[in-house]
Amino acid sequence: MKQTVSKQEKVSTAVKEAAACEKGNELGLIKIHGNVISSIVRHAALSIEGISRLSGSSFVDNIAEIVGSRKIHDRAIAIEIDEDKVAVEIKVNLLFGYNVPEVAAQVQSVIIEEVEKVTGMTATSVNVIIQEIEEAPVPEEEPKEIAE
Repeated sequence: MKQTVSKQEKVSTAVKEAAACEKGNELGLIKIHGNVISSIVRHAALSIEGISRLSGSSFVDNIAEIVGSRKIHDRAIAIEIDEDKVAVEIKVNLLFGYNVPEVAAQVQSVIIEEVEKVTGMTATSVNVIIQEIEEAPVPEEEPKEIAE
């Protein structure tokens, strides 16, 4: 049964729980919820040099990110689970000066590697959408003391 956990819409708890990978062994049932995969995807993508942040271009999203809300992350990642297979779509912002196809390919590789390593599931696809190019933050220089 194929279920989609789209972080862009509010879904009931029953639907969210249905969108989990279930594995059983002699000790019982193991469920991996879509939120777990979403967290793995978020951490993996943000570990790539050149990715500035997950995408959410509105003013409200920027404020929410500053105060620590996870809402921006929820709208930037979509997870689709089909038994022990997972497909991912992630929207990110890239820093100016980085090669878009190279960074996107790195994001795909790292997400596939991390999802498979942590969950034991097979990542069937990772779609990376570069939403914006951002200027790198300019570090503020400290005032230099003038020697007299």
